[in-house]
Amino acid sequence: MRRLGYIWILWLGFGFSTVHAQKTGDRQELVIDFYGDSLRLSTSTAIQVQTENRISHDAIVHFYKQLHNQPATASLVAGLDAYRQDKKLDDWLLYQLIRSTAEQISPKSSNYHRYTLYKWLLLNELGFQAITRLRNDTLLLYVHSEEMIYDIPHFYQDGKQFVCLNYHDYGNNIQFDTGERFTQTALDFGGSQAFSYKISTLPDFKTEQYAVKELAFDYGSRDYNFKVLLNKQVKQLFNNYPVVDYASQFNIPLSRTTYNSLIPLLKDAVKGMSQKKGVDYLMHFTRSAFAFDTDIRAFGKEKRLSPEQTLLYDYSDCEDRSAFFFFLVKEIYQLPMIVLSYPTHITVAVQFDEPMGNPILYKGSQYWVCEPTPQKKDLKLGQLLPSLRKQAFEVVYQYSPK
Repeated sequence: MRRLGYIWILWLGFGFSTVHAQKTGDRQELVIDFYGDSLRLSTSTAIQVQTENRISHDAIVHFYKQLHNQPATASLVAGLDAYRQDKKLDDWLLYQLIRSTAEQISPKSSNYHRYTLYKWLLLNELGFQAITRLRNDTLLLYVHSEEMIYDIPHFYQDGKQFVCLNYHDYGNNIQFDTGERFTQTALDFGGSQAFSYKISTLPDFKTEQYAVKELAFDYGSRDYNFKVLLNKQVKQLFNNYPVVDYASQFNIPLSRTTYNSLIPLLKDAVKGMSQKKGVDYLMHFTRSAFAFDTDIRAFGKEKRLSPEQTLLYDYSDCEDRSAFFFFLVKEIYQLPMIVLSYPTHITVAVQFDEPMGNPILYKGSQYWVCEPTPQKKDLKLGQLLPSLRKQAFEVVYQYSPK
């Protein structure tokens, strides 16, 4: 609905990295298998800083002073930044790499607060503005972000929004209104880069990590059966990904292997069809190839899926199917589209080269509803659910091909 001398190997709790640490004298090298790519990070044993048993603002300041502007930190950060630049990592993927690195230096299960402080340090050293807030034994990590995030705690300071990164570590269940306030550590790194949740590229997972999923549906008098390659690591990548705005959700791509296993098949299927017939085919494919259920019943909370997640999970709702259908039309036809938000429903309207009846007018252009969610009635192109005809809607995203 809407709303990783000694060598040791550590399998990370979030499942996508194998990490080794190698020590020679004071030199320490971290070897991280990050989504099938081997990354070597050079640092020294000086990166290991002990903290007090009880977390406090004084302990946080002491941690910072021991590591800020130190060669061990600079070397580690340089390696992370070089990898970010080389792989063009979006901030969310970079944060997963930061999590892997912090987990290796200070395992989460051994000392959660120290693990969190390493994440905080690395975020700031990489140019973000991250802060810590403390209440008794609860240590929250926030990062400055200018984007709309809906399902995790945030607050404003000096006109800037700060979003919590580790709310899930507390079971997404922290009482903020107990009368006891969270207080902020008085440190200012001066980082100016705002953290973005937008994802433009997924990792190049190893081919052998993919499994086949069959998608079957019928269109007209013909049965279609597609064998799509999917990687379960995508679920882990998005495990703690928040509810983002529709522009961000609708523009998350497929991984390269999944893309190449599906999109060429769909392009071949609609080859020879008219534009409207081809879009109608994609609309019925999106309706019929997956089972429907609400987020509350399927996940126990609001969850906006990326196209690849929709392929991976057994169930999806109207927001997920709208994002998936939007992706297909954009990739195959590059047609202008708008996303319509009703009080209890999300759908997509497409601008065709040739008009037909009952358009939706938006900023001087005509669009026609293409309902990608299964309904009791087989809605045709341009047909809106009867229950929505008299309801007000909001255009929450407009796409215009470049």
